[in-house]
Amino acid sequence: MTDIVRLDQDFGRWPELLDLILSSFAYMNGRIDPPSSGLSLTPEALQAKAAAEIGYVALDGDRLAGCMFLRPEEDSLYLGKLAIAPDYQGKGIGRQLFAIAEAVAKERGLKVIRLDTRIELTGNHAIFGAWGFARTAEKSHPGYDRVTYVEMRKTLA
Repeated sequence: MTDIVRLDQDFGRWPELLDLILSSFAYMNGRIDPPSSGLSLTPEALQAKAAAEIGYVALDGDRLAGCMFLRPEEDSLYLGKLAIAPDYQGKGIGRQLFAIAEAVAKERGLKVIRLDTRIELTGNHAIFGAWGFARTAEKSHPGYDRVTYVEMRKTLA
């Protein structure tokens, strides 16, 4: 069981967090188009993201094992940059983080968690489906005339 810790400005491990995101998203390189927005992140951008959003990291001892960022919206909580270190995938860390996201949504009176996932990443669609998410829209990135990602939503009880 890992510890889940809320990110704050004292975190100080932004380069390591960036490495975690890049390594966990590396399997997407060359597989999705357009490329992941994670590739344009910097440690400074992550620090700013944590100030503007609600970020969490999963720690196994001192090792970063996963992360997520949550952004309250008018009618939902957006779940983004859910990343699990490759050697920790399949060990329940994503579910632990998602349980925190559900708690945050409920605390804020939000009844829906929303996320976007790339059209090509059908394995992610299946995982999120198993967590209770349903596909609600197919969308395109600016400049693309084909579907590039799907929106998925989970309504909380």
